[in-house]
This record gives sequence, C-alpha cells and structure tokens, in this order.
Amino acid sequence: MPAEIVRFVRRLANLTGVALLPFVVFVKAATFLYGHQRYPTALALAGGGAGNVAVVAVYAAWLWRRATGRIPLALTVRRVALPIVVAYAAYALLYLSRANAKSEAVRGYYASLHPVLRLALSTAILADRDLVITGLARRPEDYGAMRLAANDGSLHYVQRDGWAHAADLRTAGRSEIVSRLLQLYFWSMGFATLRHVGTADHLHVELPLP
Repeated sequence: MPAEIVRFVRRLANLTGVALLPFVVFVKAATFLYGHQRYPTALALAGGGAGNVAVVAVYAAWLWRRATGRIPLALTVRRVALPIVVAYAAYALLYLSRANAKSEAVRGYYASLHPVLRLALSTAILADRDLVITGLARRPEDYGAMRLAANDGSLHYVQRDGWAHAADLRTAGRSEIVSRLLQLYFWSMGFATLRHVGTADHLHVELPLP
C-alpha cells in the first residue's frame, strides 16, 4: 500500500509539472529578458509568450500524433497554442480574484503592478489557489498609516517606468513548507524575495529594476 501511494504521488507530481511547465517557461523567459537582457516590458512579455507557445505547441502536436498519426505543427501553433497563450496572458495581466486579494484596495492596485510580476503571481496562483496578496503599490504616507518608517527606495512605489515592482504575500497561518516552496518559486524565476515581519508575517517579492 505505501508503494502504491508513493507511485500515485509521483505520478501526480509529474502531471502537475507537465501542466505548469508552459506557464513557468513564460515567466522565466519574460523575467530573464526584462532583467538581464534589458528588453522593454512588451518585448520581454512577447519573448516569454513565444516560449510558452512553443511548449504548448509541442504538447498539442504530441497529442494530435497519438490521435491521428500526424504532426501538424503549424496548425497546432495557430489553432491551439497561440489562442491559449494569448487568453492566459490577458487573464494574468488583467484579472485578480477577490479570493486572492486581501481587500478591494489591493485588487484596485493590481493594474499598477509591473506586468512581469503580475504574470508570475497569476502563475503561482495556478498552483496555490489559497495564495493571498496583502500589499501592492504604496505611497509614502501608507507607511505612516502602518506605523512603519517610510522607505525611499521601496519598490512598492511606482517607479520611473510607471509601475510598482513589489508585492507582499500572506504567510501567517499557512504551512511553512508551502511558504518556502512559494519563496523558492519566485527566487528561481529571478525575483528578489524576503521573508519578514512588518505589520504581519509575509513574503515580500520584488522585480528588480533592470
């Protein structure tokens, strides 16, 4: 019985990894192009999207081949991969569920967050439906309201590119393993992370300026 459980868990982990791989590729490529290659935001997202399209197209072509014996790669790109990636990008950049935001004020600030960080957060939510964003963009006076000293270098402020570059995620009351895995995900994608207590225990995630 324990061996069967191990096999089931391993199979489930493999399926989850396969399902999430295209979205992780999207985030990693966009972060790399923006942060290391200094691509403009739109081009970084387009580059990440191209990587996502490639992975989804390979998946679709493999399934198509199993069903028909043919590999119409161009057809799977045009009719399957591209629509899926465009739809996901629109969802990730424009929508944040009430269940994943501490308040309506946080949801209201979502559009002010850098698109690459929005993409990373939405991808994290795919794997962790209980993720809650507790803080996004801020103004200097917001620190006073939280009884904290204002931080002139905070990436929660809107930067010169017109977006805020930081988000806070709830860790209080959550599994330590889940919180550490979440931190590992953002770190591996190229974001700076810091686990600290301000007004409450939380994970601070930021997209460094290029």
